[in-house]
Amino acid sequence: MSAPQHTATGSPAAFAEPQRAVTGAWIAAFAAAWLGVWMAQLGPFQVLLPLQVDAEIGHPADWTDSVVAFGIVSGIAGFFAILAFPVTGFLSDRTTSRFGRRRPWVVGGAALFALSLVALGLVHGIVAIAVFWTLTIVGFCVLASALTALISDLVPVRQRGFVSGWMSAPQAVGIILGVLLITEVFVTITLGYLAMAIGLAILVLPVLFATKETPITAQQRPEFTMSALLRGMWISPRKYPDFAWTLASRVLVNTGNALGTGLLLYYLAFGLNIGIDDAEDALLPLIVVYLICVVLTALVVGYLSDRLARRKVFVIWGSLAQAVAAFVLVFATSYEATFVAGGLLGLGYGAFLAVDQALATQVLPDPHDRGKDLGIMNIAFQVPQALAPLLGALVVDALGGFRGLFMLSAIAAVLGALVVSLVRHVK
Repeated sequence: MSAPQHTATGSPAAFAEPQRAVTGAWIAAFAAAWLGVWMAQLGPFQVLLPLQVDAEIGHPADWTDSVVAFGIVSGIAGFFAILAFPVTGFLSDRTTSRFGRRRPWVVGGAALFALSLVALGLVHGIVAIAVFWTLTIVGFCVLASALTALISDLVPVRQRGFVSGWMSAPQAVGIILGVLLITEVFVTITLGYLAMAIGLAILVLPVLFATKETPITAQQRPEFTMSALLRGMWISPRKYPDFAWTLASRVLVNTGNALGTGLLLYYLAFGLNIGIDDAEDALLPLIVVYLICVVLTALVVGYLSDRLARRKVFVIWGSLAQAVAAFVLVFATSYEATFVAGGLLGLGYGAFLAVDQALATQVLPDPHDRGKDLGIMNIAFQVPQALAPLLGALVVDALGGFRGLFMLSAIAAVLGALVVSLVRHVK
């Protein structure tokens, strides 16, 4: 039996806080992987899946019928994401492969993700679409869970804001790249899904070769039982209040963002009355504005938070900027106002994504369960996004317009800023 590798404090190296800075080459590979993840998940979610669902239900006269159907499909996948994130994290924490704990799950998640996308392009019927979109999201959760855990495993605290920025900035790039490829190059649903799958596979490969993990032995593995898994799903807010406040803030801010952006295409078409065909063309310039602002703030603010050793102030600022963006759409109903809102939303969400991810890695209760605990944190991103189309359509229908939807978006973001201010042990 090989001897465990220990740090100065006596803990196995795989569970110790990393001290060695990661290289620029590793950060580039990490960013490329996230570009593939966001392109393959958000491109289909924004364009292919809504079009596919709309075609299956026969292009209804009332747009809310299409959105509700889309929301149900997305909501089913969101339910399985609640399970997939923490379960995958739990399993990867206990993986004893000689390739490390996370890389086998990167490979498995990417494979499931890509194959499910290909299958989506070949199936018909709402039930089949729901099944394969759910498998797509499960693959996304497996892959994202493993990649996120690499930050806690390999990146020292002094670099986590900057590195998290390279996890967040590719989200905006991925959206526009995915949308452009789907709408301008691979213009059929089948080819669009295939292109996303191939792009994902290519972009994930570099991080597999660039990452050097410290494997764990069976003797070092944390308790690996169903009882341990079930116990781990509950993290006491009384015992770990900073984790609870960070998680609650994530849920609120991501819900606000999802409500504000999930029905933007329909807002342009039916809120501003420019029609669905013109709305598709009008959406792209807004995405570009949003993209530029997200990329700038994710990288710059992530770097600043490392230099200043401050997290909360940037998370609060980012949350409040999103609230202001939503309020703009409440009180100004014009296409020009959406550009102002898009810019503010990008500035705020870019800052929030980068620094909140770094904050989350610093409030984890147990280094032996980093993957599982970050999986619980990741639920706060995926589930609001999955439920937003259905919830948003119901809100718009109940309130007779989009203003109430944007008001709820703003309120959620403000509450998220207030909640994260309660974190005590991270500045």
